[in-house]
Amino acid sequence: MDWQHGEYTVSDDPLRLDRDMIHGYLTTSYWAEGIGRDVVDRSIENSIAFGVYHGASQVGFARVITDKSTFAYLADVFVVESHQGRGLGSKLMASIMAHPELQGLRRWLLFTRDAHGLYGKFGFTPPASPQNVMEIWRPGFYLKAGERA
Repeated sequence: MDWQHGEYTVSDDPLRLDRDMIHGYLTTSYWAEGIGRDVVDRSIENSIAFGVYHGASQVGFARVITDKSTFAYLADVFVVESHQGRGLGSKLMASIMAHPELQGLRRWLLFTRDAHGLYGKFGFTPPASPQNVMEIWRPGFYLKAGERA
């Protein structure tokens, strides 16, 4: 499915994804530094992945991990620096939230360090009961995995 936003397109077509670009961005991101290409490929294959395109060039990405019934986790959202400041994050999020397989979900989850304002526009809030949320968090996990290899 494609969503047209002026000169940009958001698509969930996995064949359009520029996996080299996605991996290149993620491996230097604060949340996935050092991530391996094989891990990126598996993450895309097991998610609903969205690309943002300017013509034939991919300039943004996000993926949703979901059971398509009750829960979704939004991950790896980015727009490349040269295309930031054009509202593409909002356009990407609007397309994700309109996706037919992501309707009627009871709970969405995401983690962000610096984009609370963007996600707040789409109904995301801090957890109502943070004491009920648990996690296993391994900062630098991909870097350490590379050192072990």
